Amino acid sequence: MSPQVRMANDIAVQFQHQAPDVAAAAIAEHIRAFWDPRMRAELMRRVESEPGTLDPLALAAARLLAG
Repeated sequence: MSPQVRMANDIAVQFQHQAPDVAAAAIAEHIRAFWDPRMRAELMRRVESEPGTLDPLALAAARLLAG
């Protein structure tokens, strides 16, 4: 598992108490605000190649980032 996937999944755990759409938006905002663009790009590559390794909330957040 890549460090970016592990980190996104760890962040997702912190937001699991929220409604899924709210949590995904918060995770996406966190990644947008604090991750280096290279880290976001690597996460997006992993989303394309290994979507099953991501927590569903982290995957939803990544899709928000892509959109």
